[in-house]
Amino acid sequence: METTIRKDQDTAASYGDWDMVIEPQTSSLNLKLGDVWQYRDLLMLLVRRDFVSFYKQTVLGPVWFFIQPLFTTIIYTFIFGDLAGISTDGIEPKALFYVAGVTCWNYFAECLTKTSTVFKDNSNVFGKVYFPRLIMPLSIVMSNLIKFGVQMLLFAVMMIYFSLLGGGTFHLTWYVLLFPVLVVQMALLGLGLGMIISALTTKYRDLVFLVTFGVQLLMYATTVVYPLSKAPEKYKWLISLNPMTPIIETFRYGFLGAGTFTWASLAISAAITLGITLFGIIIFNKVERNFIDTV
Repeated sequence: METTIRKDQDTAASYGDWDMVIEPQTSSLNLKLGDVWQYRDLLMLLVRRDFVSFYKQTVLGPVWFFIQPLFTTIIYTFIFGDLAGISTDGIEPKALFYVAGVTCWNYFAECLTKTSTVFKDNSNVFGKVYFPRLIMPLSIVMSNLIKFGVQMLLFAVMMIYFSLLGGGTFHLTWYVLLFPVLVVQMALLGLGLGMIISALTTKYRDLVFLVTFGVQLLMYATTVVYPLSKAPEKYKWLISLNPMTPIIETFRYGFLGAGTFTWASLAISAAITLGITLFGIIIFNKVERNFIDTV
């Protein structure tokens, strides 16, 4: 039996002078978003903790936010662009093609991998004090949003730099206005998949070791290092079903003016993302009832 805490004026009026009521809750379809809103101050504190503590004892601190995508872009440009000669949909310089894909993928991958171990990483806290457990994965997604913002700044600086040099083939399109929608989709997709895996790892610990490896393989099934237009025809439909593919393609189409964009593919991606997120929240709330006995 699970207990949830309701705290509002209507409840207080119904129960006399009491402003906090503990009552049974058994429905897995209750997403508990109201409880999350009541604990929004805790959510902000956890976001700040995640951001500060991760780089607190490092020499370069947040500079690592720039170093990781920059070096990854350089390596991808050399290996996939120069040595392998993989097309970048006509985008020049090629570094912009790769940094666009890396920036989007890093945000999704970070949300997924860190959320996937939230039960295991916070079992000592969950066993001592009550708060909506959904706050933990939400704080991970929001703290990674700061890192994503810093990497977007690097992307913008590179665009300005290559624009001033001249000779580039990229340009902004009005589809750049879809950027907030793409960010929300990446966040929800990473959150949903991460919560599903986190719920499974309470019983099947082997999944923890497969997550990092699986995310690396999934990257090659996404258009991070190659454009969808150059994917083999017999696999293109499968790559298109990957919900991250339309997101990255739309991102490139908006910021760089090249990519395979259709409203249908973006809508399908959004529908898949929404379904995964809702399923993830439901299974997460269901597992949290007794996970402390198995973690």
